Amino acid sequence: MNDVTESRSAAAQAGNLTLRQFQQLIHEMYFEKDLARGVDGTFMWLMEEVGELASALRNGTHEERLGEFADVLAWLTTIANVAGVDLTEAVMRKYGLGCPGCGQVVCICADAEKP
Repeated sequence: MNDVTESRSAAAQAGNLTLRQFQQLIHEMYFEKDLARGVDGTFMWLMEEVGELASALRNGTHEERLGEFADVLAWLTTIANVAGVDLTEAVMRKYGLGCPGCGQVVCICADAEKP
């Protein structure tokens, strides 16, 4: 285990894993498999996990919901890795200064509008 991996493992154990650290962790664990599968194949896995999350939200236990949210986040992160997208950068660009619709930290967009 190298210093970076040990530091990330300590952060994960302490419950302080950043989005950037999580993306790197998923990259280290799965990138070769993910790259071979490609974006299209990986997207299908994400959709399967979104379906499982929907089911867990309707009828699952809290533990099942925890697992399904983690799976959806992991598969979304996998797609970002294969596509070369830094999720921290993407989130900061889109939401870092507030709602992308109204620009406020607490959204004041009309309910009929997205977001």
